[in-house]
Amino acid sequence: MSVKQISVFVENQAGLLSEVTTLLADNGINLRALSIADTSDFGILRIIVEDVEKAAQILRDHGNTYTVTEVLAVKMDDKTGGLAKILKVLADAEIFLEYAYAFLLQKPGEACLIIRVPDNDAAEAALAAAGIGIAKQEDLF
Repeated sequence: MSVKQISVFVENQAGLLSEVTTLLADNGINLRALSIADTSDFGILRIIVEDVEKAAQILRDHGNTYTVTEVLAVKMDDKTGGLAKILKVLADAEIFLEYAYAFLLQKPGEACLIIRVPDNDAAEAALAAAGIGIAKQEDLF
């Protein structure tokens, strides 16, 4: 039960990140979560949006380079140890974590951890066995 994440490749130039986020905002795309990773030449803007197809079309129409990736949205308690619990389950199952980022959900006390792993099914099974839930795309909005 993965969610779709859009990764937008943005050159490391002043104002380009603003251009991409303004383009999405001007077209009614709400960013629920984001992560920015950079190298010396470019950055990767990873975003979770409600309407992935619309956002992708807007990016495509304006010449942006992007990919859509299946990631897991892991339900996490917004309290001390919430993240550690999830990471321990993944470590015990010997599941490699490529990257992760978290954000708060609208309900107090709830957060979400976006994870990229080599095998979503294996990670989901390990987390479910530990009583940790996985959110669907629509659960995030």
